[in-house]
Amino acid sequence: MVEKYIFGIDIGGTTCKAGLFLEKGELLEKWEFPTDISNQGEQILPKVALEIQHKLAEYEIKQIDVVGVGIGVPGPVSEDGVVNGCVNLGWGCKDVSLELRELVGCDVKVDNDANVAALGELLAGTGQGKKSLILITLGTGVGGGIIIDGKSSKGAHGAAGEIGHMLVNPLEEQCCGCGRKGCLEQYVSATGMVRMGKRMIRENTVIPTRLVEEGLNTKLIFEEANKNDQLAQLIVEEVGDILGMAIANLGVIVDPEIVVIGGGVSHAGQILIDVITKHFQKYAFHACKSTPICLAKLGNDAGIFGCYGIMVPTK
Repeated sequence: MVEKYIFGIDIGGTTCKAGLFLEKGELLEKWEFPTDISNQGEQILPKVALEIQHKLAEYEIKQIDVVGVGIGVPGPVSEDGVVNGCVNLGWGCKDVSLELRELVGCDVKVDNDANVAALGELLAGTGQGKKSLILITLGTGVGGGIIIDGKSSKGAHGAAGEIGHMLVNPLEEQCCGCGRKGCLEQYVSATGMVRMGKRMIRENTVIPTRLVEEGLNTKLIFEEANKNDQLAQLIVEEVGDILGMAIANLGVIVDPEIVVIGGGVSHAGQILIDVITKHFQKYAFHACKSTPICLAKLGNDAGIFGCYGIMVPTK
């Protein structure tokens, strides 16, 4: 029986992460290459096609034996593979599916990078064996992906899963990067946690501690919270409260089997999961209280596994 192959390409603003998979799911190789965003990113897809051609030659794979290429991009994507603006790549409205299909000569499917990361965690990470999952990534910003019945949810405008822009505080006076005020991202992202800490210091909520002396950052916040630092614990509790409430609200809309927390902030580990779970239990609808909240497992590989996943034939 002739083997079939799938490429998974997760396109980021700086680096493209790539994987070559057997159709049955085995990862044969993963690699990275720079994202060329010059001239509104016009060379990104030709470079992706070139990388694919190189691997086909290296592994002596015939074009006919390639099932297709799954692509993850940092922006909203419609059902037909049209990207509605990727600021980090320099793209406006771009038919990525059609353009790359013409370059590589096989089927191409495209989805948002957070959605493919969520699908990756479902297929090969924390959510293995589940059919529905919410992934929340906590980093410089807050991203998210929603998987229902094994498929990512895009929504009518490609904006489903933009969890970081849930409104959690209508009284907020500062603007979020999206232009609105009071988004989840303004409080539970790495930058949001630092912002909250600075606010607490200004309001004299706590006596200044090591966090003030060495400069606020999320790694130090969680380290000091584990050492019972008053300021650090207040920040962590507020993060847990806001995120716990947001997940409780998502629960009555999606009711996932599991909620997975990823991104750089998730490296804080169990202290983060414990504080989120505590507050989630306080806010959750009774039927959703048993929903587990867990750490992501795949890290930066989640995207390529999810890109593979969007190409797997539906069974």
